[in-house]
Amino acid sequence: MRVVVHGSELAAATAAAALCSVGHQVTWMPHADFPWKSLANADWVISEPGLKDQIVAGEASGQLTIVEDIPADTDADVHWLALSPDQRDAAERYVKQVPGRQTTPLVIVNNSTFPVGQTEKLEALLGHSGQVAVALPDRIEEGRAWETFTRPAHWLLGSEEEWGTQQIRELLRAFNRRHEVFQLMPRRAAELTKLAINGMLATRISFMNELAGLADSLDVDVEFVRQGMGADTRIGFEYLYPGCGFGGPNFSRDLVRLADVQHSTGRESHLLEHVLDINESKKETLFRKLWNHFKGELEGRTVAIWGAAFKPGTARIDHAPVLTLLEALWAQGVTVKVHDPAALHALGELYPDHPQLELCAGDFYSACEGADALMLVTEWKCYWNPDWRRLLQALNTPLILDGRNIYDPAYVASRGFVYRGIGRRA
Repeated sequence: MRVVVHGSELAAATAAAALCSVGHQVTWMPHADFPWKSLANADWVISEPGLKDQIVAGEASGQLTIVEDIPADTDADVHWLALSPDQRDAAERYVKQVPGRQTTPLVIVNNSTFPVGQTEKLEALLGHSGQVAVALPDRIEEGRAWETFTRPAHWLLGSEEEWGTQQIRELLRAFNRRHEVFQLMPRRAAELTKLAINGMLATRISFMNELAGLADSLDVDVEFVRQGMGADTRIGFEYLYPGCGFGGPNFSRDLVRLADVQHSTGRESHLLEHVLDINESKKETLFRKLWNHFKGELEGRTVAIWGAAFKPGTARIDHAPVLTLLEALWAQGVTVKVHDPAALHALGELYPDHPQLELCAGDFYSACEGADALMLVTEWKCYWNPDWRRLLQALNTPLILDGRNIYDPAYVASRGFVYRGIGRRA
């Protein structure tokens, strides 16, 4: 098929690379605010496993063409829109100007997180027989974008037109061979379901974080509680891991979008508001544990932080817990030394030449030299099994604040450290 992909999101880059890799002729037009010449060197593109190589291979094969403007004589079978939530007006202008010029059959794929009902509005801008719009909500996972697109576990397909459904099945046939991954439903239902999924996952995380706080107060190890809950088949183990808050460009804004959808219907979302409030407060958990340990005497101290990205496998720091943590530490006169395998550049761009910030790009133990505590914020695999002897020698104070509960409290304590996790201690 002849496919035009429009957008500068991770979903757009992944779709363009994946679709051309299975024989489709793809034209990719990034959004004007983020053209390919800037995206090509973006940390999140470079750090995403295999993505940049796939894009380069697609261009080399001739199956992928990256452009700044769509030629006037373009006659595509599919226009794939993967834009950010604040680019809804851009999506409407694009549909009027590019697909709107066509008189042949086509399908608009709304792969963006827009308000519920937007797919129908995009179809209304077409106005030609045989031209339809379907909703295919973005389910890409950062750090695993190529895998989640090419080997999907589940796709929500919102379509009420049999021809449009058949076209999408054919477009993605190469990625639907292991088992049936499409769940067909009306367009509005697909748009709302995507938001509802992330709302439920966030609720589970925040509920577990609330239990971790309660466990701390009652001197209970939350790991026993987590295992007991997960063993109940009605609940399961997924997203029951307490931590120091979630972040990311998609997860957080999907929750806000879902809350906005409820507000627009006159139904206030007290649950979602509370979930968001809990998450923001949990981003300060490690700071409060540090404060309690040193009885508020933090000025002049140095703290090491391992991990800045909002999750392992990405270079993004959008809404990441580390941002809240840094602001709280700096306000108390603390110097912070940060190590991260991928996100230091983004942190440096956000806080250029900050006098209380030191970015440690090499050995992650160097961040701990002379530090009064180590905070584990992002659970990159390289941090899971440190050299405890070396770490003990590097730290001024043998205090480990584990924001992801990746260490065994008893073992860490046996190596001479004071351990504090989220609902866990030794």
